[in-house]
Amino acid sequence: MSSRSDAEEIFRAAVTAASAYGAVNASIKLNSKTLRISSLSSIDLKKTKRIFVIGAGKAAPAMALAIEDAIGPLIADGCIVTKYGHGRPLRYIRVIEAGHPVPDSKGLAGSRELLSIAEGSGSGDLVICLLSGGASALLPAPAPGLTLKDEQRTTELLLKSGASINEMNAVRKHLSLIKGGLLARAAYPARVLSLIVSDVVGDDLSAIASGPTAPDPSTYLDAVSILKKYGLASKVPPAVIKRLKDGAKGRLEETPKPGEEIFRRVDNFIVANNSSALEAARAKAESLGYNAIILSSTITGSVREAAGFLSSIALEVKKTGNPVERPACILMGGEPTIKVSGKGKGGRMQEFALESALRLKGEKGITVLAGGTDGTDGPTDAAGALVDSDTISRAGKMGLDAQNFLRSNDSHNFFKKAGGLLVTGPTGTNVMDVMMAILE
Repeated sequence: MSSRSDAEEIFRAAVTAASAYGAVNASIKLNSKTLRISSLSSIDLKKTKRIFVIGAGKAAPAMALAIEDAIGPLIADGCIVTKYGHGRPLRYIRVIEAGHPVPDSKGLAGSRELLSIAEGSGSGDLVICLLSGGASALLPAPAPGLTLKDEQRTTELLLKSGASINEMNAVRKHLSLIKGGLLARAAYPARVLSLIVSDVVGDDLSAIASGPTAPDPSTYLDAVSILKKYGLASKVPPAVIKRLKDGAKGRLEETPKPGEEIFRRVDNFIVANNSSALEAARAKAESLGYNAIILSSTITGSVREAAGFLSSIALEVKKTGNPVERPACILMGGEPTIKVSGKGKGGRMQEFALESALRLKGEKGITVLAGGTDGTDGPTDAAGALVDSDTISRAGKMGLDAQNFLRSNDSHNFFKKAGGLLVTGPTGTNVMDVMMAILE
């Protein structure tokens, strides 16, 4: 067995299982004039006037291709927004590439186009909405009184604060004209069918892509509390905190809540998630001869604590064979977060790998891989990194101090110099992160 090559093969299996194209293709079928969605719903196209396709996210182009392959000639109009470098040519649906994780003017233009299509639909029309990870940043739509710069600054502060994705989205929903169920409100009374690749722990519909077609349980008061929790209330632009406080005082209309009439015309379907990726990874690991175990698909909290958790389990397996005998593959998934204090370049999974390398220094026979299933980790071209018991000592011989790189949140430059970057390119899906430890 070659632990590093096996780890990469297992990771590829996880990504393939979460294929956005495959998931949508398996979920939607056109039989005569009936559009079937899994075994859960069907739409009589004889009673449908027009079909529109809109959406956003890193996996949106692959999802849109699957829709085109199923019903292309029936699409009246369509537009999706994706991250720079993730687009692909489509026949019936326009593709706009925009900024991520910080929104930009291209995303603003895309948001306006999506809203225009939604608002132009009517009774008897079908709006197919394709959502995946990254859509929150890709769809800036500042509410009245706010600017794109306000959204950009607030997003930057939240990204560095250590706030969870749910907390970030609770704030962003209340600064937007499209998030938190507002896209569904714009399309009403058209029927809305949302197909979703989940990049959120627990598959919370209100959190994925900031829930543009889902009821929003969060409030303006929640958003104010989150900014205060992370010490951001005085740092965000004045217009942002003013809007949130005005909303908390009841001066602004809330986002659509559960039970509202508009959601009777909306169906939201999860077509792929982290659990499906981990199950495929386990099957691949077992086919390669490993005893495989999935610890959790809901890992959140600090990246360094999560790395410590996986390292501790790996050491326990090495020492006692508990909870699985060697050769072993220990798997977990989710989306831990980083509180950025340094000025380096990196991402969640590269920092996870570097922390793991420090904790497992000298522990022979253990390899750790940490990767984002979308193929990009933070503002880098790497999906993550691979490390083993010798990573730190090899780096030391090159004059690299791993602790200094970690303190500076500079994991990408560490691995760029020391080796170990996991580079896949855009994968066409996004179901959060996959982390594994392999013991020979």
